[in-house]
Amino acid sequence: MLIRNAEILGGGIADLRIAGGKIAEIGSDLPVVPGEDSIEARGNAVLPGLHDHHIHFLAFAASFSSVRCGPPEVATADQLVDALRTANMSLAPGEWIRGIGYHESVAGEIDRVWLDQAVPDRPVRVQHRGGRLWVLNSLGLKWLLSNPPSSFPRKRESIVEHRDSGEMDSRLRGNDELKRGRLYEGDAWLRQRLGNTLPAFGPASRYMASRGVTGFTDATPSNSAEELAIFRDAIDRGDLLQTVLMMGSDALADTAMRGATKIHLREVALPPLDETATRIVRSHAARRPVAVHCVTLAELMFTLAAFQDAGTITGDRIEHAGVTPADATPLIAEMGLTVVTQPNFIAERGDAYLRDVDPADHDSLYRLRAFLDAGIPLGGGTDAPFGGADPWAAMAAAVSRRSASGHLIGAGEALTPEQALALFLADPSSPGGPARTVRTGMDADLCLIDRQWDEARRDLGAVEVAMTMRSGRVIWRR
Repeated sequence: MLIRNAEILGGGIADLRIAGGKIAEIGSDLPVVPGEDSIEARGNAVLPGLHDHHIHFLAFAASFSSVRCGPPEVATADQLVDALRTANMSLAPGEWIRGIGYHESVAGEIDRVWLDQAVPDRPVRVQHRGGRLWVLNSLGLKWLLSNPPSSFPRKRESIVEHRDSGEMDSRLRGNDELKRGRLYEGDAWLRQRLGNTLPAFGPASRYMASRGVTGFTDATPSNSAEELAIFRDAIDRGDLLQTVLMMGSDALADTAMRGATKIHLREVALPPLDETATRIVRSHAARRPVAVHCVTLAELMFTLAAFQDAGTITGDRIEHAGVTPADATPLIAEMGLTVVTQPNFIAERGDAYLRDVDPADHDSLYRLRAFLDAGIPLGGGTDAPFGGADPWAAMAAAVSRRSASGHLIGAGEALTPEQALALFLADPSSPGGPARTVRTGMDADLCLIDRQWDEARRDLGAVEVAMTMRSGRVIWRR
């Protein structure tokens, strides 16, 4: 394939010849080889394909057949009831309603009884936007309890809330922890009970391709050999168009797809510090870096203490860094840690942060420039489906630092458009490392946008992708 008259950042207008899955030649007025496809770029920018360094793909794929239950689509209790009842009318008998993205700003702390009032005649499960909590209605609980195995989650990381709120069958009355229908960290248990039905990968993968994404890092902590096989099969079938780096459990097999060991902390139930440090040491001994979920300040301080005890290796990373006080950045830099954060959360959740977070912490939320100024490698991810999956919207938020209502949050953390783009251009195994460039000999993972870079940088959120190519094959064309 020949891409004609494309803008290469820092290199002017040129033609690119793609052959053997790589950029074979870059030059002016390259001749078309017989039988070669030719695409006219019209001076628009061609970029390396984007890599989302933090996503949860199975959940993202499932979101395409789920009901949106939180902001911005749903903002009130009445809207949530309408959304659930509309879904109820459209589904076949016996199908579950699967809701996602719920937040307490919609209807408070909903539970089984609340969902029963909205939809009493169909099993319902609604996921909180943080990804850790499922809320089930009575029919959903009874369905789950009627199918073996009968054991409930008992591990420390599998915590459920409970409150006696009415009559249930005898099996449920014997398990008070499930009575309220609020299940924390129960994804594996739910998959086991629901038969492990997989969502269709195609819609999610095509959406990512339409935004120029040619690869992603799946950051789900429970990933195991089973998920690895699922992703490989999907790639082989052509259902999954992107390259994949997979974080996961300690037991994840050593393959080219294996990424960091993922440790998912929860502030209200932190594990013993020495246990976490031992887990880090064990991962390092297997030549595998560690990525730790750190949304709150307490989680960040716990993580830094664990790394101090265990030591660090290249590739160890902090995920999210939701709250980072100024005095923590030198320690992060000294330890050689990488940060992978979600600038889109400032746009998507900023108004809630301004309402719910201590004003003294507002400038510490999802920092960007402070990390770069301290020499800390900084990568970008969207956390989809728990955040919006469009990396261009994330880049725009990194530049503007504005909430959905226009409030400026942490103005000093804003990046230049070039710095924002670079969050998604590093090698998958080295977020925050040197940005990949368009050059001869590189893998032909490319993204052709619909405008020149000077125009794109003025409004990154408005960028559309004209074509996406992975390993020389077009996976998206507008």
